[in-house]
Parts: sequence; C-alpha cells; structure tokens
Amino acid sequence: MSSHREAPGILKDPTADNTDVYAFVTPNDTVTIITNYVPSEAPSGGPNFYEFDDSVTYQINIDNNGDGRPDVTYEFRFETVNTNPNTFLYNTGPIDTLDSPNWNHRQRYTVTRIAGGRRKTLARRVPCPPCNIGPRSTPNYSDLADAAVAGLDGGGRVFCGQRADAFFVDLGSVFDLATLRPFQSLHLIPTANADGVDSLAQANVHTIAIEVPIAHVTRRGQVPTDPMDSKSTIGVWGAAYRQKARVHDYRNYGSRNVGPWTQVSRLGNPLFNEVIVPLVQKDRWNSVGPNRDSEFAGFVAQPELARLLPVLYPGVFPNLAALTADRADLLAVLLTGIPAGLIDGFQNFTGTTQADELRLNLAIPPTSRPNRLGLLGGDLAGFPNGRRLTDDVVTIELRAVAGATYPLVDPTFTPDDAVSAIEDGTFNNPGRDLLDQFPYIGLPYSGYDVPAAS
Repeated sequence: MSSHREAPGILKDPTADNTDVYAFVTPNDTVTIITNYVPSEAPSGGPNFYEFDDSVTYQINIDNNGDGRPDVTYEFRFETVNTNPNTFLYNTGPIDTLDSPNWNHRQRYTVTRIAGGRRKTLARRVPCPPCNIGPRSTPNYSDLADAAVAGLDGGGRVFCGQRADAFFVDLGSVFDLATLRPFQSLHLIPTANADGVDSLAQANVHTIAIEVPIAHVTRRGQVPTDPMDSKSTIGVWGAAYRQKARVHDYRNYGSRNVGPWTQVSRLGNPLFNEVIVPLVQKDRWNSVGPNRDSEFAGFVAQPELARLLPVLYPGVFPNLAALTADRADLLAVLLTGIPAGLIDGFQNFTGTTQADELRLNLAIPPTSRPNRLGLLGGDLAGFPNGRRLTDDVVTIELRAVAGATYPLVDPTFTPDDAVSAIEDGTFNNPGRDLLDQFPYIGLPYSGYDVPAAS
C-alpha cells in the first residue's frame, strides 16, 4: 500500500501510521494538503471506534528552501472527552449535531502553525465528527461532517475526522510476486486474466486536511506565477511523533507517556518506504527526517523491483534488464524534484539535497481535465507534481521503475513495449466517491452498510 503498515514497527502502532499524503493547488490561491492515518479501518469497528491518538503529535511539514527540513509546520494535537462514564456505548441515541448529548466519546483538536521558531495557534478545541456508525446513530452524516470543517485564524480551513480511504491498489496481485491481473491480458504470464481487485474498497481512514493560502507556505510569502522560478516549488511530508517512554500504571488502569518526543512515522512520496527501502531499514527510515535521505539514495539508484521485473516476467523487459546505470530519473523524481530542461515548461526541482518530499510546483494551476497518469500522461498538475486524490500512483510508479521515465535523462534509452501495458487495474473500480469541495476526500463508509470481514 502507499504507506499502510509499511514497516515492522509502525504496523503495531496504527494511530501513528501515516498512510498517505496528498498535496494539490486549489482555487483562490490556496493549497490543500491531506494526510491520512489509521490504515484499513473496518467501518463496523465498534464498540471502540477508530480515532486519533491523544498521545501522538501529528504534523504536516513544508520545506520551501530545499534543505530537507521543515520551514512551515502545521501541528495537530487531539483530546478525547468522555461525557458519560457509565456506558460502554459510543452513543446512547442519534448523534445529530456535534454537541449532541447522546454522543459519549468524542474528540477535539488544536492546530498550531510553526514557522521561524514561532508558534501560533490557528484553531483551538475544534470538534471532530463522529465515526459513521449507521443511519440510526449518525443520521444525515454529511451534515455532521460539513459542520466539522472549521476556519483557521489568518485564513484557510481545516478538517480532522474519519473519511473513506481514497487510495486504490490491488494488494493481492502486487504482493503475489507482482502478478498484476490486467497485465495478464497480454498473455505475458500463464495465469487467468482478471480485473484488478481494490484491496482498500470500503475501508476508512482518519484524515487531517488543511486548505491554506499559498502565500502562507512559500519562501517569501508570495503567490508564485512562473512555473520555472525555483521559489515556486515546495516539498511536503507528514509525520507523527511519540514521547520516548510509556509507563504502565495498572493501579490506575492506564499508562502515561514521558520523555522527549521522537518521530515514529513519516511519508512524502507514495510507496517510498513500502517498495524502495529494504525491510531491515524501514523502521530507521521512519525515525529520521528527509534531510537524511541521502543515506537511502542507493536503493533509489538501483531499485530492487527494477531487477526483479525481468526475472518475474522472463523475456518481457529486455531493455530494462540491460539497464545497469544508476537511475538518475528516479533519483530526480523521488529525491530532488525534476530539474528544468527535462520536460517542456515544467520543473519541481528543490535543489541538490536528497529528500523524500512530495514536491508541488505552486505556479501550475489545476486542470479541468486531469489525467490519472499525471506527468506520464502529459498532465503537469499531476503526480509526481504533488499528488491528487485521483492520481493512479501505483501504475505511475510501476511504469517509472520499469523504465518509462529513464528517457528523461537518457534519450537513447527505449522503454520496453510492455511498460505502457503495466496497470494496477483498480482506477475504474466503483465505490470511490470524492467531493468537489474541501476536504475533497469522500465521506466514510457506514458500519451499518459495510460489515466487518469474517
């Protein structure tokens, strides 16, 4: 998955597991950034429904000078409130408003902006909506969710709460030795052809979403208009932090956290830790900042998957098999951004510091006709220029690893014919209902309508 349970340590800590990061330019000179946590939520996961963790500090980080360190940070801290200590139920009647007396277990949060060593509280004690339980417990759920969108001091909007997971991927085929189901239609492997199966269909996540003025995240507080200006690009990543020690206090039926804060999860580009970093180094990658990513650059320059594809598909990728040079194309896409001169009218280069950041050129406006393949489909507003909810990042990255982007740095290289046929095969699967307004990511699936898997 993009970053769902991608490392041995974080799979045991789902409330701190950053599953996806999205960043895209939105109307009225704003940028929307979405980070998701708590992977693979079963909609009917009661009586203790999913939530953010009061003991985790969640951050959205923006690097606007290319050094791999945050220049602007939006920090989120949550507080859980129990209003009825005498019930095991999440609610004892319909929750029709965010202050309903029937809602017994609720969360609220504070948003703080950190820049230039200064902290400013932008919103305090903002309520999260409840989880989507069902038509009797959470009637008119869309109204509850809309009521949870709040304004930020100085401009912008925020939303934190349960949503439908927008990521789509056929995990069953990807992890079965890359037996991509649509790829079989070319009779390249001797198994039955089938459509891709979205392993995250009808799964929920917990979303942190902000929409802020572009001028609040740029280096000089301006709205860039020239895509070729180096100051037009920012790098974005999400991160989660815990205190270093937890003291179990069984006498008082609980535990408390002590000590300094340490990073336990992060994510910039989708699938980086999932597919690029070796298993034994995944926990370490989660613990360091993007400014340390030169330590992992060798795995980008010589990705394991690029060596495996010709083995898994004998005779299908002869040009890829013969490619032994370091993958300068992937180093650019994932660690520095794409410099000017490789794609006409485009760059999202942040400098020579190698850092896994989701890079977004803020001077490139959104398009009314997005292409799911982003830059590979000629759409300059799509991944890896930021990431939209509709970008087919699994297909894009599989094709890139297979050689689709190598001609950017070596025009003499010809990608294998099979590269353009690589598909994850889940893009057109039904059930992903996105919104045309903030927070854009769709309403969560109802526990009443989607029972837990047996």
